[in-house]
Amino acid sequence: MNAFSERCSGILLHPTSLPGPHGVGDLGPQARRFVDFLARAGQRYWQMLPVGPLGAGASPYDSPSAFAGSPLLLSLEVLVDRGLLEPSEVLDPRAFQSSRKARYAAAARYRERRLRMAFARFQSRSSEPERRELARFLQQQSHWLPDYALFRAIKSARGAEPWTTWPMELKRRETQALERTLRELESEVRYQEFLQFEFERQWSALRDYANERGVKLLGDVPMFVAHDGSDVWAHQTIFQLDEQGERRVVAGVPPDYFSRDGQRWGNPLYDWRVLSETGYAWWLDRFRTTLHRFDALRLDHFIGFNRYWEIPAKAESAREGRFISVPGEDFFEKVQSTLGPLPFIAEDLGLVTAEVQALRERFQMPGMRVLEFAFTDDSRDYQPHRFSKQTVVYTGTHDNDTVMGWLTSHERARAEQDARTLRDERMRALRYAGSNGNEPHWDMIRVALMSVANTAIFPLQDLLGLGTDSRMNVPGTASENWAFRVLDHELDPAIADRMASLCESYERIPADIRQPV
Repeated sequence: MNAFSERCSGILLHPTSLPGPHGVGDLGPQARRFVDFLARAGQRYWQMLPVGPLGAGASPYDSPSAFAGSPLLLSLEVLVDRGLLEPSEVLDPRAFQSSRKARYAAAARYRERRLRMAFARFQSRSSEPERRELARFLQQQSHWLPDYALFRAIKSARGAEPWTTWPMELKRRETQALERTLRELESEVRYQEFLQFEFERQWSALRDYANERGVKLLGDVPMFVAHDGSDVWAHQTIFQLDEQGERRVVAGVPPDYFSRDGQRWGNPLYDWRVLSETGYAWWLDRFRTTLHRFDALRLDHFIGFNRYWEIPAKAESAREGRFISVPGEDFFEKVQSTLGPLPFIAEDLGLVTAEVQALRERFQMPGMRVLEFAFTDDSRDYQPHRFSKQTVVYTGTHDNDTVMGWLTSHERARAEQDARTLRDERMRALRYAGSNGNEPHWDMIRVALMSVANTAIFPLQDLLGLGTDSRMNVPGTASENWAFRVLDHELDPAIADRMASLCESYERIPADIRQPV
């Protein structure tokens, strides 16, 4: 059965947005509390953003690894329970309390010292079964972890300078140089391995807890990876680089809804010819690892599996790019024959061609529809009465304003829209929803739930009726993004009960959801 053939719904909230005591949400007790909230609300899915180490600007979409888990998500409270930290060592700093915004830099500094303390105690106190468990983990992750751990160790030793500035023998990964460096930096390499081992243990416990309650984890796979990351350093031949390891061309998108100049993301682009010759081995490893963590995946920028926007590395604007074709059908045939049925959502927003649609339909992946795009003059296919069942409908995504912000804010990222156009768009949405304007966020949630789309997903901000200040990301901007956090009291059982009642009305509560009493 297709992963998205049942009628259900879910909530989008990144773990860093959870409440908690140490500056940023994590995989600890508050994550389990949120699972209970989801089950009480009758939700099938907890959708997250990518969970790898953060990149520039705290972006989860610019991670230095497509495989690693973020150490920022490690719960210090769990480490206390495991005996690797003392309760007195993780007292809640007053500066972190009751903060609406994630404090990434401060949280990283606070956690780093304590994670190293936990590592030292694990080395001295771990039991024989724990050491065997670690050895099994290292063997299972041997396709990526040795490169990643060494990469992070070298970065630490060299003051975080880009790998393209390393000595030539390290940049080119000469065997003797790698072996010598591994010996010199062994302690730091082991520390990085421990962080990933602990991430695996905490993550697996959370996933088991969620699955036992009928809640599934829905992950997110970015199309591209960071240039200054372990994947590019370890697999230089599958990326379009020059002899010095620098990018010859970079990723982005042409002018669109979000930006009149397009977006120049700057990520290195894949060499799909080389990928094809390897049987897409790196991508297969990536999907296999990510599906070990998640029950289903959203493929970000799905259009990139059909064609990508290639921008010369020296170009200042994305306007200077061009489209290049990708062997998407051959790629997904290989993925499907290797991994089996594909529990993927295709993020097919943007310049969707007939070829992109055919690729998605060929492999039975539902596409996305966002209600905030449904009420412009040229948006007929985005309106709920035109959905197909194989659709995932969102009120908005992490890249959109919140529903309340969209309906009420006087400022919009789409600066070219005049006030009259915006007013007409909003009035059309409220009229479609039959809203009297008192609780327009719940009216839009109801529109999505009552639609024919099998799956409906809602950012938690929309259930809470939060405004523009609580949006997660503004595309095309480089600061003050990804920082939203829900406050502890906002995970209100009354909101969960209201959502469950709506889901029951529109037949969206799966039979195996274990709602807390």
